[in-house]
Amino acid sequence: MDSLARYTSWFRGSTPYISAHRGKTFVVFLGGEALAHANLVNTVHDLALLNVLGVRVVLVHGGRPQLNEALTTSEFHNGRRITSAAQMRQITSLYGALRADLEALFSTGLPNTPLHNVEINLVSGNFIAAQPIGIVDGVDHQCTGRLRSANTQAIQNLLDTQAIVLQSPIGFSTSGQTFNLAAEELAAELAIALGADKLVMFNDPGELKDAQDRRLSRITPELLNNYCADLEPITAARCRALVKATSNGVERGHLISFAEDGALLQELFTADGIGTQVSIQHEDLIRSARFEDVGDIVEIIRPLEAAGLLVPRSRALLEQEINHFIVAELDGVIVGCCAVYPFADAAELACVAVHEPYRHQHSDLGIGSALLEAAEKTAASEGVNSLFVLTTQTQEWFVKRGFMPTDVESLPSDKQTLYNWQRGSAVLRKTLNP
Repeated sequence: MDSLARYTSWFRGSTPYISAHRGKTFVVFLGGEALAHANLVNTVHDLALLNVLGVRVVLVHGGRPQLNEALTTSEFHNGRRITSAAQMRQITSLYGALRADLEALFSTGLPNTPLHNVEINLVSGNFIAAQPIGIVDGVDHQCTGRLRSANTQAIQNLLDTQAIVLQSPIGFSTSGQTFNLAAEELAAELAIALGADKLVMFNDPGELKDAQDRRLSRITPELLNNYCADLEPITAARCRALVKATSNGVERGHLISFAEDGALLQELFTADGIGTQVSIQHEDLIRSARFEDVGDIVEIIRPLEAAGLLVPRSRALLEQEINHFIVAELDGVIVGCCAVYPFADAAELACVAVHEPYRHQHSDLGIGSALLEAAEKTAASEGVNSLFVLTTQTQEWFVKRGFMPTDVESLPSDKQTLYNWQRGSAVLRKTLNP
């Protein structure tokens, strides 16, 4: 495939995400390592592009390596920096410099593009009310604090103006005391308070891997929590933030690389992504189809019908039979479908289809398998004891998932009369668990 064809394919595949992400709220975390990395300029430009595309961005920055360099005598307790009043003044000064650097980068807009004159407004404020950690295990944490509350209404009002809200990991008490906060914790708590749609954590590495050194493109909060004990401390802290956010109402979290150019766009605007996505799955992947899904189902099945893989269905027929359909939905995009038709003591699994950009997902996501699992549950709820499928070219996929070849005479009598002998589909059947 030449470069133009690849670009065309990528752009077509990304357009559903552009629509799905518009108007959504993303809390994005950039740690101190990311702020010091040469790729920061590209990361800022990609965040600016999200803003131009209508994403509501709240950016939380850290500064751990910068603090370590400046505060060489810092003491820690359970991995948390103990902050004295004198150090707090140094920290606010350092964070002010980091914030100014980010403001300067965002002021360039989107250079070398037709949008180079677009103004990206970056706004900061005293949105975070904090409280002291206090004395833990006999250790006074002094000016180290935690979130008490966030002025979410003020943040939402600024997001409504298409500004990017920039938040440093500091907060203030009602008496005017300044507190140093853990940046990763703040990002997670702010995402929860805002009811954000995503929490994006930049890290190095920008992905998790399984025991076979394969990227985990998707993981549940529960499984990620189990991984944390074996991760190095900084990555573990960021993964625990993702666990907390996605376990408390944030729909999705993402761990991605700050060192790889374009990682943010690849993760958010391609089917396969490049990092690790965290969500309470797979139940939220699959749902019953609705009438408004017909157009998306048509887009998925038409190429397969043209290739002879599926029996053609008119839009009118799809509208009539929509109650039989199940769909897979990712980030607001319909990416797969199937239908279940009851026949006495058996049910037919039909129209199994996955949108082309999603057909080569890693096995941990398994859109087709998730659809099949949902179809089996639906069939079982109808009181049938077996599921059958007619297929011309995908027998191996079904056999791997427990279907066994059988003959036309094993079909329910009503289905036998409808069998297309000219098409000559193979018949496979799977006995369902009670």
